[in-house]
Amino acid sequence: MGKKRIMVACGTGIATSTVVVNKMSNLLKERGVDVDIQQCKVSELPYKTDKVDLIVTTTAYTSKNDIPVIVAVSFLTGIGVDKDLDKIIEILNK
Repeated sequence: MGKKRIMVACGTGIATSTVVVNKMSNLLKERGVDVDIQQCKVSELPYKTDKVDLIVTTTAYTSKNDIPVIVAVSFLTGIGVDKDLDKIIEILNK
C-alpha cells in the first residue's frame, strides 16, 4: 500500500489550512503515520481530489464522490484534536 494522501482545504487555501497542515503533519508523524498532505481552497476541491484518501476542511464541504470529509476546526482551536486525529487515522487505515 502506498503513502496515504490528505487534501486540506480552507476558504483561501492559505492561512488556516497552513496551520492545520503543520499541526496535523506533526501529530501524525508523532503517531508514526506517514502521509502526503497538500492544501487548496475549498472551491478547488472538486478538481484537486483525484487520488486523495481523505479531505480535511476548516469549513463545511460535501464531497461529490466517496472521499471521506472531516471538518477539523480542532486543529485551530486546540479543542478535540485527539478525537479528530483518531478519526483521521481510522479512515486512513481502512
